[in-house]
Amino acid sequence: MQSSETRGEPSRGAHEGAGGEGLPPRAEILGVPLAISSYEQVLSWMDEVVSTGARASLTAAAVNLLMCAADDEATRQAALSITLAVPDGQPLVWALKALGHSTATRIYGPELMARHCERAARAGTRIFLYGGRDEERLSILKARLSERFEGLQIAGSFSPPFRPLSASERRSVRLRIDASGAEVVWVGTGQPKQELWMAQMRPELCAPLLAGVGAAFDFHAGLLSQAPAIMQRSGLEWAYRLSREPRRLWRRYASQNPRFIAAFTRQYLGQRR
Repeated sequence: MQSSETRGEPSRGAHEGAGGEGLPPRAEILGVPLAISSYEQVLSWMDEVVSTGARASLTAAAVNLLMCAADDEATRQAALSITLAVPDGQPLVWALKALGHSTATRIYGPELMARHCERAARAGTRIFLYGGRDEERLSILKARLSERFEGLQIAGSFSPPFRPLSASERRSVRLRIDASGAEVVWVGTGQPKQELWMAQMRPELCAPLLAGVGAAFDFHAGLLSQAPAIMQRSGLEWAYRLSREPRRLWRRYASQNPRFIAAFTRQYLGQRR
């Protein structure tokens, strides 16, 4: 028998014990459950995770993550281990709506991070920043966030190397984050690297919430400009980002965008049948 998520119907999923009390309903796109929610619902759930001390994880999922999960079993398992994946890309919102979820809305990673930082500054929630291109640029991010959100408690930060961490380095990072007393660890290392890291570190870290937000660090630090709102609403953010980083991104978009359209079309037609 097909599960409700396989049929594209809302489901609460398997994370009820990990901050699941207020978890928004979800529906699968290419096998990955995505939230059918609003910013306020997601922020309220994040606050609940922190206040109860549950251990949970969140990611702002883009088409890139879904296609990497389709290609690689380790990434698929990492994506499925995430407590709550929200649709960061407008194409994913359109896909949810095509399956009948008319209330689905985009939860844009940089915007979610900004809104939560505003709430964290008021509530005294301690955050940790894991990611960034290097320590110098991570320092810029910390300064920008502190200036924008007065009273924000940045408990610590770390910019990891681009290579995988050794066992000793991973232990050092764990001790560093735990010692900071951080309640929310923002992870900005890009997809699927951040999901793989969160899946590996979630059982080891004391912080209630790990939240992956991709390029949000670069946007908030002012190192990259965000696409105009009209391009975001039109699902053309990828074109804007490609124009800014063509050498890094052209292979991804040239391969993954057409494949996503084809794969979702198969899912849509299969569910209609």
